Amino acid sequence: MLESQVSAVRLLAPAQVAEVLGVSVDEVADLVARAQLRGARVGSPARLRIEEQSVAEYLSAQIELERRMALWRQTSEASFPELWGTGIVKHAD
Repeated sequence: MLESQVSAVRLLAPAQVAEVLGVSVDEVADLVARAQLRGARVGSPARLRIEEQSVAEYLSAQIELERRMALWRQTSEASFPELWGTGIVKHAD
């Protein structure tokens, strides 16, 4: 069973991940060092490889973070009376 789990893991080179994320190879290495991406040094000589699934999870987390920040910006632009439906509306459309 362990063999099937290991063979299902797809490993990517830092350059591949950098291209997908639109960042430098050094930034990919930093993401691995900060444990935002799962990676390991494999082979001889040891070369950094990143799990493809962790890249997908990282992208999903970044999209969710941006979604929440956009919602936060929307609510911070609205006044409390607008949110509660009472009082004077600052931004009448």
